Amino acid sequence: MKEYATENIRNVALVSHSGAGKTSLVEALLHHTGATNRVGRVEDGTTVSDFEDEEHRRKISLSTSVIPCEYRDTKINFLDTPGFTDFVGEVKSALWVADAALVVIDAVSGVEVGTELVWEYCEERNLPRFVIINKMDRDNANFQRALEAVQGLSNARLVPVQLPAGEKHEFKGVIGLLSMKARMGKGDKLQEIPEEYAQAAEAARQALVEAAAEGEDELIEKYLEGQELSQDEVVRGFKKGVARGNIMPVFIVSAATGVGIDPILEGVIRYLPSPDDRPAVQAMGKNGAEELPCTDAGPLAAYVWKTTADPFVGKLTYLNVFSGALSSDSRLWNQTRSVEERFGTLNVVRGKEHFPVKHLHAGDIGVVAKLSAAATGDTFCDRGHPLTIAHPKYPTALYTVAVTPKTQADSAKMGPTLTRLCEEDMTLSWRNEPSTRQTILLGMGDQHIDVAIRRAETRFQVGLHVELPRVPYRESITRKADAHYRHKKQTGGSGQFGEVYMRLEPLPDQDFEFVSEVFGAAISGSHLPAIEKGIRGVMAQGVIAGYPVVNVKVAVTDGKEHPVDSKPVAFEIAGREAFKLGVKDAGPVLQEPIMNIRVTVPEASMGDVLGDLNTRRARVQGMDRERGRSIITAQAPLAEIQRYTIDLRSITGGRGVFSMDFSHYENVPQHVAQSVISASAREKSGESEE
Repeated sequence: MKEYATENIRNVALVSHSGAGKTSLVEALLHHTGATNRVGRVEDGTTVSDFEDEEHRRKISLSTSVIPCEYRDTKINFLDTPGFTDFVGEVKSALWVADAALVVIDAVSGVEVGTELVWEYCEERNLPRFVIINKMDRDNANFQRALEAVQGLSNARLVPVQLPAGEKHEFKGVIGLLSMKARMGKGDKLQEIPEEYAQAAEAARQALVEAAAEGEDELIEKYLEGQELSQDEVVRGFKKGVARGNIMPVFIVSAATGVGIDPILEGVIRYLPSPDDRPAVQAMGKNGAEELPCTDAGPLAAYVWKTTADPFVGKLTYLNVFSGALSSDSRLWNQTRSVEERFGTLNVVRGKEHFPVKHLHAGDIGVVAKLSAAATGDTFCDRGHPLTIAHPKYPTALYTVAVTPKTQADSAKMGPTLTRLCEEDMTLSWRNEPSTRQTILLGMGDQHIDVAIRRAETRFQVGLHVELPRVPYRESITRKADAHYRHKKQTGGSGQFGEVYMRLEPLPDQDFEFVSEVFGAAISGSHLPAIEKGIRGVMAQGVIAGYPVVNVKVAVTDGKEHPVDSKPVAFEIAGREAFKLGVKDAGPVLQEPIMNIRVTVPEASMGDVLGDLNTRRARVQGMDRERGRSIITAQAPLAEIQRYTIDLRSITGGRGVFSMDFSHYENVPQHVAQSVISASAREKSGESEE
């Protein structure tokens, strides 16, 4: 594949709800431009963009693929993103490096929840976009209904640049409103518009010309004066409107039959911006923010938007060159990691195929293999001109599992493997939870986690078991209490003696405070650290249910020591046991994490969702409506919503989504706390029997 200058590049993300036909559309585009000699099928696992074994098994896209098409001396880097909402991180990363988007709509299903999500993400980035109404050949396909549904998403003006020649099984071709010619079947030959569509085409063309005229002051004056706009003027005005986001062209296609493919390619080149047409990227330099125009002559700034581990090639690092130019066999500075890395051969990729190139020009997307330190979100630059490009804000995790290694060998590799997986996917994270002593893997849903576990096994040969994580409860106290314990041990020879009196108080704003109120020489100051150590040991292990104790102030008020037998270990034991007794007398309570949740559902599902939330001890904070959908804000205990992402899909038929973040801890109701304490006691007795 040859090198392309910045003005001859288009970076275009394909986004949609799952099943709208993005991957099939990419296959049709590849075949039409001569990149492939046959059209692959998702069902057969023969598509270029879905090349992972797991994608073949599930028959859905799991990660973003880069699919460049060469058309009329222009390279269009299509970024085929997953539609399933669990893999939203891949969509966010692709939109961060794209200069425009194609929003694919199923002509039968219309706007779905995934459509609304990706539309919001495009709005965040102010991306120019096309609307592609796909599957026009299907039963129940309805162009007008789909168009009206999309218009409900946006304040921008949706302008059809084509009309369908027939619908459903009678879909024969498309009628171009710029050329006022028809394209029938797969061909790109123009012919006269059939008479039955002529009147509708004329009216639609007037709307297109009017929209184009509004793109430029000079054109709107000419239009209002009743003068005819030339085709070049219409294109110029239309392109400006698209760039500003005032106009969104609507195209019609059947990816399965190949009808309507050529106009999409022409439209991408004609109306969508090249990287140097987009606003300059903001980067942080030595002296604050810098604007980086997309040109080879600018300072180098290459952003890592994706990393993967290929079993044959090794680690692959996907780069977008926001400014400057990259060369093969060079050394570059990774500003994020503060390390220099050696670049070998640069490649452009098409699915899993690699094409070596000597240079990547500003605005282009490429891949380099076997970088040691690079991770998603890093910035490469010249060491003498350090720059950092921000990465997108990813949604917080909604689904957690506890992971354990299958074998002893897996145990040693589990941590590094989880780290590698999380470096590839910014919506995956992991941590060790000290309160439950579990390793927790966090993601966007059950499918997301399942894919990560399978990748650990296939790519890194690490077997992992998953289970429902224990809730990270905490223990605390509600009132003051005094406690006393004497530790005395005499077994011949030197013995052990330590006696401690202490007072416990609730401490709302601090986890722990330890003070001494001992007067005189009842206890030597050298023994106080041992007492504190004993208390902290109990706090970490828990008293009533095995969870950490927090928000407690302990004052040592008195005690006794023996001139010979008093040792630090004796006071450590005395402090530990006195603290246990004190907690039990201080009104101990169990506390649970409370989460803020925001649930967006169709209005028809509102009652079912509210009823379900009531069964989860949720407190509804408010209800609102936005674009015909209901939004519920609430607070709910984490224990009740650990699997809410699955349950919400079931309740709403897959059309509900939610976001979640931590709010605070609060006391667990007595009846719930008792069941948690009982379960903990049974677990302890089971361990002791073993």
